[in-house]
Amino acid sequence: MKTIGVFCGGFSSEFDISMKSASTILANFPPNYLPITIQVTRQGWFAEMNGLRGIFDLNLAAVKFGESIKTLDGALIYTHGDPGENGKIQAYLDMFNIPYINSNALASSLSFDKWYCNQFLKSFDIPVATSIFLTKGTTLEASKVVDELGLPVFVKPTNSGSSYGISKVKHQDDLYAALEGAFKEGDTVVIESFLNGTEVTCGVYRNMQGIQVLPLTEIVSENEYFDFEAKYQGKSQEITPARISPRDTVNIQHLSKRIYGLLNLSSIARIDFMLVGQTPFVIEVNTTPGFSSESIVPKMLKEAGLSLSDFWQEIFDTELKSSQTVQ
Repeated sequence: MKTIGVFCGGFSSEFDISMKSASTILANFPPNYLPITIQVTRQGWFAEMNGLRGIFDLNLAAVKFGESIKTLDGALIYTHGDPGENGKIQAYLDMFNIPYINSNALASSLSFDKWYCNQFLKSFDIPVATSIFLTKGTTLEASKVVDELGLPVFVKPTNSGSSYGISKVKHQDDLYAALEGAFKEGDTVVIESFLNGTEVTCGVYRNMQGIQVLPLTEIVSENEYFDFEAKYQGKSQEITPARISPRDTVNIQHLSKRIYGLLNLSSIARIDFMLVGQTPFVIEVNTTPGFSSESIVPKMLKEAGLSLSDFWQEIFDTELKSSQTVQ
């Protein structure tokens, strides 16, 4: 039985969300793999397995339970945000030749940054919102933003998830406060034009038969947009399958598979779109989508008739075999 380190927690505002996702995954772990939970914190990386508590030794890339050392046969990285969703743990594990389930370091880092990911996709003629990129300390004239993008606009940290630091700005005078909030989450921010349409999201993964897509989910927020409250506190409707035409459904699923391939992704990803007319605009790509009981992907899997345990069995078998082939 292969031992899999499940990395969760992390350094970002999404710590609690990550722990909820990991809890759901561990409760539905494929039976022929043995999980060790590795909670990543600033104070240390703490391990737990069958009631045993220890530490993950970063010098050895192994778990220590007292004097006993347990090596990993593979890893599942489920820290939303820094340092997992952005590829840092993947890069670390690469140096120790430990295979993992997730997208590789480059794919994770590129997908995690909203600005660079969308510019990459734009180069392949994939529609994205018109946007302005800012670094901390940049001087900005609000009137020029409005002239270029109109109102309302969305202000987003480029490297944060779960809607932390995101604002919908309707009035020019509110732009600076929105930027201040976004810069609390990171050093770079993107201002995007408003897309008036239907928000839908597509789950994508790969198994032995190739890239697979899940039923689309339509997101209808009770708030101004799909913010933290809407995502995690019941202030939205998440309708699966999405109430869009079969033609639009197939188009978005086909585009999702293309994006998955272009970014060289692995395991599960969720790609968010705004459908404007019949044109799907990419909002963002999530390589570590939420997996708690409130999250969207488990609902997609239920609609598709896939149990969570069988789903992760497919992922583990496919991605670990792929890692062995590369090695």
